[in-house]
Amino acid sequence: MTKPLPPSPPNPWVTKSTETVFENPWMRVEANPVRLPDGSDGVYGVVRFKNRAVGIIPYQDGHIWMVGQTRYALNQYSWEIPEGGVPEGEDMVNAARRELKEETGFTADTLTHLFDLHTSNSITDEWGQIYLATGLTGGDTAPEASEDITQFKLAVEDAITHIEAGRITDCMTIAAIYKLRLLQLSGELD
Repeated sequence: MTKPLPPSPPNPWVTKSTETVFENPWMRVEANPVRLPDGSDGVYGVVRFKNRAVGIIPYQDGHIWMVGQTRYALNQYSWEIPEGGVPEGEDMVNAARRELKEETGFTADTLTHLFDLHTSNSITDEWGQIYLATGLTGGDTAPEASEDITQFKLAVEDAITHIEAGRITDCMTIAAIYKLRLLQLSGELD
């Protein structure tokens, strides 16, 4: 039996006001004068995402498909599982299917929800869900204008090696690959 987590203590933060300092269709940046947990005053910056995040790990016969693209904020190329934003009101499973098709061309017979996560909870409120895609059928991709995507198929064990070597660094991707490996090791995945 899993040991339960202790109860959460009361929130010690006090927000005095909120000012929007930047906004675009995907996010809003706030400056929040606050009272810190120690009672002193400060200003906390928060990025509020307008979309939720979804990640999909396409899996077949011990292999996964990664997508690579240049990430503007990092100024570098990044190997990742297919990922994307989910606007408010869009079903997460439908969004996972859409992103999988856009970035890989695949459709999946089965999408299995693996877990939820917060991507960077010290400065953002972004949360997402990770899905396992199986029963894959190929097709045409439809990347967005901001995506310079290439695809790469590799064994799960090789993906773990690339993570350990620092060549795969995306947090959603790392979490998904480690979860997939745990499923393999426990015999829950062929």
